[in-house]
Amino acid sequence: MKQLPMLRINLVLTALASVVMTACTAPRSMTMSGKVTPRGEFKIGGNQSFNIPTETISKTGAAIKAAAEQLAKEEKVDYGTSNELVDKLQVAALAYVLDPVQPAADLYVRYGVLDRLDVGYKYAFGSHVFDGMYQFMGPVGTPERPGGAAGARYGSIGIQFATQRAKLPDIPYFDNINELLRFRATRQDLLIPLVFSHSFGPEEQVGAVSYGLVYSHTFLRYGFDPKRIYTNSQATQLIPNLPERKQNFSSYGAFLNVKVGYRYAYVVPALAVYYQNYGTYQLLNNKSTKLSGLTFIPSIGLQFRIPTTRK
Repeated sequence: MKQLPMLRINLVLTALASVVMTACTAPRSMTMSGKVTPRGEFKIGGNQSFNIPTETISKTGAAIKAAAEQLAKEEKVDYGTSNELVDKLQVAALAYVLDPVQPAADLYVRYGVLDRLDVGYKYAFGSHVFDGMYQFMGPVGTPERPGGAAGARYGSIGIQFATQRAKLPDIPYFDNINELLRFRATRQDLLIPLVFSHSFGPEEQVGAVSYGLVYSHTFLRYGFDPKRIYTNSQATQLIPNLPERKQNFSSYGAFLNVKVGYRYAYVVPALAVYYQNYGTYQLLNNKSTKLSGLTFIPSIGLQFRIPTTRK
């Protein structure tokens, strides 16, 4: 009986591996409920989401793709005549790193440390995420040992920290931008969710509907170090690089998810919406740009509960 939880974990991880896709941003899909993992138990699962930021879409359209391909063909770029195109490529690179348009996947494991506290680790294929949740409202129990009746309300608050090395994707369009601008960036994200849920059955035996608010804060370091962009058509002087800059911004979000299943396995569709004023960013040649917009994150997940064998 002691080997049963580990056997279940291995089987679930094998199943989740088949839905993995590459991601390069901290996960912001909200699939948790207000009830934390019961003490001594595990939850494991995975999510597949799609990040849809309005500002990034507007800054990385077909015109920018054409500009990147055009400048990539030039051995020496004259900033005097191509400054508008170069500036647009910088903005596109920044917008993508701040909030990429892409599918994203993550795998996670959670453990109930105390009756009202659990901790977790999430791997988002480029980002490592550590978090904890504290349940301040609702009963404590399991489907086998209910602490409350069907329809009970739960509430919890958490904190999540993610770190990653941000980069542009390895596709021809962004390869051209990266080759021209030699863009580099790193980021860390701090996220605080406030979650409320209503149980389906006692202790979420058949699932729950959850909703809440999210605050996140991002810390970004970035820079440009171009080697083919010159200040004049005679190609006598390279444009000065942009040394590493620091920038941070806040995001404000709301979410809704539904967990449906029975005791050990659940499907979790969710939708999160964020607004962020990314702030003002320094560009080459003392230029700057301001970015802001909405981000929509629909997702679908699988969650598995690993109960303990205690009586």
